[in-house]
Amino acid sequence: MESKNEQRQKRHKRIRAKVSGTAMRPRLSVFRSNRFLSAQVINDETGTTVVSATSRGLRANSSGERAKEVGKLVAQRAQEKGITSVVFDRGGYLYAGAIRALADGAREGGLVF
Repeated sequence: MESKNEQRQKRHKRIRAKVSGTAMRPRLSVFRSNRFLSAQVINDETGTTVVSATSRGLRANSSGERAKEVGKLVAQRAQEKGITSVVFDRGGYLYAGAIRALADGAREGGLVF
């Protein structure tokens, strides 16, 4: 029997087989640990992280609020680098809760996906 993390990693591999970031439209990748949430905008052609943001040090009350702030922060940093459109990579996590809040925050911040 597979653990939850092994199941997530299998889902992530399936997603990554289809989702790839380019220089024109990089990939917005999400990672959720037990305590923190992080997001990176990645150009897969060169294998480089363009911008990143994390919930470490944010002072929001709930995990949903922190996730939304991370989304807005990564969107703001991406726009400073001239990125307006991305491909969303949920990292094998269900599109609910903190992952959805991060996506909504990134959309509010101006990213299109």
